[in-house]
Amino acid sequence: MTEIEDRLKEIQERRQRLLAAGGPAQIKRQHDRGKLTARERMEALFDTGSFVELDLWAVPKRTGFDIDERELPGDGVITGFGNIDGRPAYAYSQDFTVLGGTMATTHARKVIKVMRRALEMKVPCIGMVDSGGVRIQDAVTRSHYDSYSGMFTLHTVSSGVIPQISLMMGPCAAGASYSPALTDFLFMVRKSSYMYIASPTLVKTVSGAELNDMELGGPEIHARISGCSDLTVESDGECIAKTKEILGYLPLSNLEKPPFVDTGDDPSRRDDALLEIVPTNSRRPYDIREVILHLVDNGKFFELKPEFAPNICVGFARLGGHSVGIVANNPNFKAGAIDIDAADKQARFIRFCDAFNIPLVFLVDNPAYLPGVDQEHGGIIRHGAKVLHAIAEATVPKMTVYVRKAYGGGNPAMCNEPMGSDLLLLWPTAELGLMGPEGAVSIIYRKEIDSSPNPDDTYKKRLEEYSSTFGQFPYHAAQHMWAEDIIDPRDTRSLLIKGLAAFKNKQPERPWKKHSNIPL
Repeated sequence: MTEIEDRLKEIQERRQRLLAAGGPAQIKRQHDRGKLTARERMEALFDTGSFVELDLWAVPKRTGFDIDERELPGDGVITGFGNIDGRPAYAYSQDFTVLGGTMATTHARKVIKVMRRALEMKVPCIGMVDSGGVRIQDAVTRSHYDSYSGMFTLHTVSSGVIPQISLMMGPCAAGASYSPALTDFLFMVRKSSYMYIASPTLVKTVSGAELNDMELGGPEIHARISGCSDLTVESDGECIAKTKEILGYLPLSNLEKPPFVDTGDDPSRRDDALLEIVPTNSRRPYDIREVILHLVDNGKFFELKPEFAPNICVGFARLGGHSVGIVANNPNFKAGAIDIDAADKQARFIRFCDAFNIPLVFLVDNPAYLPGVDQEHGGIIRHGAKVLHAIAEATVPKMTVYVRKAYGGGNPAMCNEPMGSDLLLLWPTAELGLMGPEGAVSIIYRKEIDSSPNPDDTYKKRLEEYSSTFGQFPYHAAQHMWAEDIIDPRDTRSLLIKGLAAFKNKQPERPWKKHSNIPL
């Protein structure tokens, strides 16, 4: 054996020790918790044979504490790049088998490097989170540049430039929680992931409340109450599969348009089910997701935040093979009215789609913003303004389908023509106006009705008059150019697809600005 072969053998032996991460016992503990190891996650995320690891040989900083005597492969994180379904991406995966995946100086430098490289290469960056937090021994003398602060800055600089996705597959506590919150999407694994700013112990000390990790910051909490999580999945494997799926709808960066996929679904397909889903009685609820599934290619809809503010439904789909963002009121919840949480959910999704050149389709059925003291005091004006800002700011193609109600402020909040809609279509069930006929007649003719010897007859007479003129749905809206056509619901799909083709080169002129100042 030659000298170089001896050296290569030694390199290979050392490499194998590093690849073993925390060792068999720690790997078994990870598996016993139902979790994949950091390396297994990387292998599942990237196409076979495409992953290139970076900084495998990096060692932790010397701290002066006894922790220096321990071997910590990769300093608790695996980083690198490769292909996901044939398209490039960067990723990091925190390794809980190595000192609980705690973040120290070298760990942070490795993560920040792949984030910076992803931004430079204009490709997505995926972070797989499974960490006990900051490593205290290292933090005593570390630079703030080699910490979460550096990540926060890069998340922000990358925002709207490249897609950023966080996969929470274990714990994430204290300041570390702001990292996934700054990315575009956060998926959480049920039973194994949680995040919070203050631990249960600290919460108990401050408030006396006794909660465990899951009760304070588990997937159900962030999916339903806080709205921090976009999707709850059952396993690491499903989390990675969903990541691949959502990436398929997205461009690599804001310099591209989303990828076209030949789905094999006929653009001219007409679905008779669309004649039955929406009740003609505007007070009757239904699930708007049924409408979406019948309109989009192959009935595939990637819904986001399905459990948070379910009165608004957002997510990705394809129409004629092209990616679109769907924004739809759901009358199954709060009659489809827009409340504080729905406004936040809707505005953030619209801004993401606009940043990454994804056309928007609005399916409208809402009675306006939700009234109530809690909404007013909670800032519905401020939160509702986010929606208006996001829609008006968006320069991508925008198409609006009035499925049923669009009253008052709910009309601009679902993109009418002054807000930038490029195509406005009315279903036969559409009702557009400041309010319903009953409410309008009660206000307009209040004095006449109150002073009438027979108020009920007067009310009925005026209601009939109003319903045949200003309240003649959907004709009044079309006559006054609030919308551009009254259509057969079965033609919606083909018209939207034709719209995507017609509006693909849309470039509205806007004044130069550093950035807008959205109400927050």
